[in-house]
Amino acid sequence: MDLKLIIAKNIAELRKANGLTQAKFAEKINYSDKAVSKWERGEAICDIVVLKRIADLFGVSVDYLLCETHTLREDKTRKSNHLIITLISCSMVYLIATIIYVTLKIALDGVRLETVFLYATPICMIVALVFNSLWGKPKFNFLILTVMLWSTILSFYMLWQYTLFFLIGVPLQIIIILSSRFKNIKIDPQLLKKIIRERDKNKQSDSRIHDNGISNGENLKEKKNADKVQRENNGEKKL
Repeated sequence: MDLKLIIAKNIAELRKANGLTQAKFAEKINYSDKAVSKWERGEAICDIVVLKRIADLFGVSVDYLLCETHTLREDKTRKSNHLIITLISCSMVYLIATIIYVTLKIALDGVRLETVFLYATPICMIVALVFNSLWGKPKFNFLILTVMLWSTILSFYMLWQYTLFFLIGVPLQIIIILSSRFKNIKIDPQLLKKIIRERDKNKQSDSRIHDNGISNGENLKEKKNADKVQRENNGEKKL
């Protein structure tokens, strides 16, 4: 199968599997839906930079987009493994908290130590935030940060019994909400292509000027050498 058709088929399958329309998909990669439509029909092929952007968006490799024989099961398995690793890491935090709780409960019988699980929650959220930033979707960072914020404040409250700690959480929560509203700026693909073309023209122009300068310098040097040889020949004739 032609490479254009292979890429077209893979892009269409990934887009549909992720529940995106052509317009929504085009918005995410800063291209027009007309360009996406041409790619999926095999009438045009995107450059390697765009292929990398598409691969990153869907969590696959560039090779995945170029290969004809594969299934979406590979991608689903990869995502499933990422989720399992994240859950295991979070579970390890609570495992450590449980070990600490059991140990101290035996050593300090009669003391309330249940709050150790509350203290483990912010740490667990930090782990979840790291893995979600690597493999997950940015929209989940809002939920993770919110849980991490209020579990941290509640931990401080359980230690020192000051309700004023909750006042600190209000502006911090506002900051989290506002930061989650940031959106990627959509760049006009036609304007971007125009800028790239102008840059390439300037590079070519600078290269021609440089080459002409070298050529003129070499011609001038050859002319000087020829004049020198001619003067030497004229001097020998006079002798």
